[in-house]
Amino acid sequence: MDSPNATPLAVFDTNICLDFFVFKDPVSSHVLEAVNTHKLTAITREDCREEFLRVLAYPKLGLSENEQDQAIALFDQSIAVLTVPTKDKTLLPLCTDSDDQKFLEIAYDANATFLFTKDKALLKLNRYNRKRGLFRIVTPAIWISENLES
Repeated sequence: MDSPNATPLAVFDTNICLDFFVFKDPVSSHVLEAVNTHKLTAITREDCREEFLRVLAYPKLGLSENEQDQAIALFDQSIAVLTVPTKDKTLLPLCTDSDDQKFLEIAYDANATFLFTKDKALLKLNRYNRKRGLFRIVTPAIWISENLES
């Protein structure tokens, strides 16, 4: 994991990114503020970024091209796209939703401290990860309750 003085690395799944950059979710905004003030370092992989771009274009979101461009710009300002060497995945759990496996992989390969999600399939894996000394899988609300003073 990180050294004691290092800024914790955080991975955000697509829905958390939507909360940040499209829906301006007030709870998630506290986590984004931690990124903006360098209390967390946000990282991702190119395939995770590409998924975010695809989702932004979904008709059901009803986003204009300008709104999509704004969300992409905010994403790119806040989250570093990394290429990290892949590690042996023996310890890494498999998510029941194969589309979410990539978020587990980048968190694992980059030695992240946190994977932020609200996805139940991913959250179920937190106990497994903790037993093996891997990154925590948390919701923004859980992280806030543990890291921000009232």
